[in-house]
Parts: sequence; C-alpha cells; structure tokens
Amino acid sequence: MTIRVFLLDDHDIVRRGVRELLESDRRLHVVGECGTATAARRLLPALCPDVAVIDVRLPDGSGVEVCRELRSACPGSRALILTSVDEEEALTAAVLAGASGYLLKDIRAIGLNEAVHAVASGAGLLPPGRVQRLQRAWTDPFPQDRALARLTPAERSVLEHVAHGLTNAQVAERLSLAEQEVRAHVSAILARLGLAAARATVGGDARARGPGAGT
Repeated sequence: MTIRVFLLDDHDIVRRGVRELLESDRRLHVVGECGTATAARRLLPALCPDVAVIDVRLPDGSGVEVCRELRSACPGSRALILTSVDEEEALTAAVLAGASGYLLKDIRAIGLNEAVHAVASGAGLLPPGRVQRLQRAWTDPFPQDRALARLTPAERSVLEHVAHGLTNAQVAERLSLAEQEVRAHVSAILARLGLAAARATVGGDARARGPGAGT
C-alpha cells in the first residue's frame, strides 16, 4: 500500500531534499508540499494525507497550529514534526500539535522513511516518560515555569485538554467554546511558550515565495 505524504517547510531546498529521500522508497508518495501555514490550510483539508511532515516555525504561523487543524479536519491523518529546534522544544511542539512523533533535521534518510511508515501504521514515536512529565507540568495548578505561570485561566484550561491529545474540535466541545476561540487560545499559548511564527509576516521573505511554496 502506498503511503500518501505531505511536506510543510518554508525552506524550498529542505523540502526538495526530504521529498527525494521519501520518494526513494516506492511505498511513499508525496502528494503535496508548501512553505507557509496559509497554503497548508488551503491544501491539507482536500488532500487528507496519511502522514504530514511539518516544520514548527513558519513565516506566517506555527506548524503546531497547522497540525492541530489537520487533525480536526482529517482525523485519519497522522503527523511528524520535523525541525531544527532543540530536542526538548521539538517534543513540546509535537505534544501540543498532537503529532505522533518528532524528528530533528539531521536524521538519516532511512530513519525518516522508517518513521513515516511507523506513524502511518498507527505507531507513536514520542517517549512516554518524557511526555508524561510534560503533561504533569502543564496541568500543575502552581507551575514553576514562568511561561506557564503567565497563561490566563482560559489558556490553562485549553492547555490541560491539549496535553491529553484532544483536537481543537474536541476541546471546543468539552469547554463549550467555538472552535475559533480554541484556536485563538492555542495561538496565545504558542506565543508564550516561544513556538509562534518565525517572522511576523511573509511579505519580505523570499523563501516563502519560492518555487515550491503553495504548490
């Protein structure tokens, strides 16, 4: 069975390299790619790939937000966070996104392909012990982390549900909120935790307008 993969990364060269690595395996087929959150939001609901490989930092948003919206729109899609940030930040991003795992960009080709196959089959690649420690920190009523302590009560409530893997739609239902409100809270949480957009706008970023962007 062919696994349908989508790539989201704002570096055209990175996307090209990842695509070549994935398609060296005949069981993997890249069905789409883009370099911005805006383009991904337009393309992903129609494609509903088996696996989306998503970078955290994008010029116009966060890959975490895109991943969460994908999970609400396409419940059967799985995701991998692929990033160059440090490992602890990558883990935080993956858990917030509801992704099945994370990979750092220095991973070997065989490791990337194996990870895509694993998550497509339903496997989770996140370390359970570290995830549980993170969840406990997020649900602690008296957090030691300054960024967590700055969250509003509404943001803390959303984070507690996100920590246990709920999608935006599920959080909205549990808290009797509009899904748009949940997305706004998630955006605020990401900003406080330092996982928001890499740049404020894409206007002057040539990479976001590269040959592969929005295709």
